[in-house]
Amino acid sequence: QVQLVESGGGLVQAGGSLRLSCAAAPGDTLDDFSIGWFRQAPGKEREGVACISLTSGETYYTDSVKGRFTISTDNAKNTMYLQMNGLTPEDTAPYYCAPPREFFPFSRCVPRLPLDNYWGQGTQVTVAS
Repeated sequence: QVQLVESGGGLVQAGGSLRLSCAAAPGDTLDDFSIGWFRQAPGKEREGVACISLTSGETYYTDSVKGRFTISTDNAKNTMYLQMNGLTPEDTAPYYCAPPREFFPFSRCVPRLPLDNYWGQGTQVTVAS
């Protein structure tokens, strides 16, 4: 299975922006049918933030990020991005990329189980108020 590496997180003031990257390891390609960004705030379950179909380009966004986050892919670079604008402290969490367990465009994007081998180290996003 493809290995994915997240990057781009950091500390930002409320209202600021970050762009997260999810790159396939050298020699790997983004060849699953869909892929997404997930986050897990302390004390909460991991949730699907944004997902995209690699075939149709259809997307899903959780309600709290609609209009602020944009998911995209660069197939030539085997990389997926998450542009995050208008960040709020509620966006603070480690962010992970992985193929979803279930994906219905415009409807839902379900993360894989916690012990799934797809999960990497993630990239921490911290938004200060």
